[in-house]
Amino acid sequence: MNNALLNIDIQEFINNNLNSEITSILLKGTSFVNVQTKEIIEQIEAKKKCENKLPTWFNTNNIYYPNKINIEQTSSELTALYKSTLITGNSIIDLTGGFGVDCFYFSKHFKEVIHCEINESLSEIVNYNFNQLGIGSIKTINNDGIKYLKGNQTTYDWIYIDPSRRHEVKGKVFFLKDCLPNVPNYIDLLFEHSNNIMIKTSPLLDISIGISELKYVKDIHVVAVNNEVKELLWILESGYENNIKVTTVNLKKTNHETFTFILNEETEVEAILSEPLTYLYEPNAAVLKSGAFKSVSSQLKVFKLHPNTHLYTLNELMDFPGRRFKIDKIMPYSKQALKSFSIKKANITTRNFPETVSQLRKKFKIDDGGNIYLFFTTNLKNEKIVIMCSKVE
Repeated sequence: MNNALLNIDIQEFINNNLNSEITSILLKGTSFVNVQTKEIIEQIEAKKKCENKLPTWFNTNNIYYPNKINIEQTSSELTALYKSTLITGNSIIDLTGGFGVDCFYFSKHFKEVIHCEINESLSEIVNYNFNQLGIGSIKTINNDGIKYLKGNQTTYDWIYIDPSRRHEVKGKVFFLKDCLPNVPNYIDLLFEHSNNIMIKTSPLLDISIGISELKYVKDIHVVAVNNEVKELLWILESGYENNIKVTTVNLKKTNHETFTFILNEETEVEAILSEPLTYLYEPNAAVLKSGAFKSVSSQLKVFKLHPNTHLYTLNELMDFPGRRFKIDKIMPYSKQALKSFSIKKANITTRNFPETVSQLRKKFKIDDGGNIYLFFTTNLKNEKIVIMCSKVE
């Protein structure tokens, strides 16, 4: 950590050049003493990435930023705030602390927070930033979290761990056992130090695979931000062997869409089928990731278009965990039917349909955008149809 970067003039230069071309700064260089132009650029790039993702850090003076990769890998404030509301207690240890965003929000619900980070430089930066942010209840430890647990007998109300989703040999990974650290391998160690564990994993992880690799899974949270799934949260409780509850949440600026179901009941309930009615409902990305296709129909009393078509319909307008549309026209899938409407621009979605969006755009010469929404799908009679809609806000 180069403290010279915190010089008033350098901080002013960083703030004044957040939207400048990096190549231009490189070519011109800077004349600051004890600071390389490369270091300043790293601060600019990392801070810029925090503007929307980490506004608290971005809007706090004299924050020191690590490499931008650390910012890319950290939780957003929106997701960190959400997960902090799920657990509470006196003490929690974060075994893979990173930039410390999760710990910052855990500190609002726990008296004692331990932040373990194996990277010495990052640990130093995080400790400094916590002081700048006025957080005094977080203890930063420069150590591998697993090794730290092995070296003491302390127990905690909660353990939090966010294993790295990249492997030096395999690249992106899809199994928990391939992440670093290997959580399934250390699960017994974790339970020696706490009865409650929260694990954050990549949305790429298959839920059934995660369940098979872990034990005592009590709750799973599928967390999306603006309809993009960002993370899966696994809550484990020592000795828990009952049904697993799955909560899907789509975090948005104005409101949060949530849907909850019991995992094993998804295979037991039946979806009600129907032809398209007055309104069309499209589940958000979190619901789709969870696989709650029949539970949505059963709980919300909406009709499914086809067993394998994850679109729903109803004559009434209702709150729904996803997008809502007014159906304007239903037509058979054919060139003649589409050409009769002379559609030049539309938003296209495919569900249970053999062709891709790009293939359909090319075939029918339809540009992206506008106020028309076209759903290419399959109805309960196994017929290929196109549903023309307008969006309901």
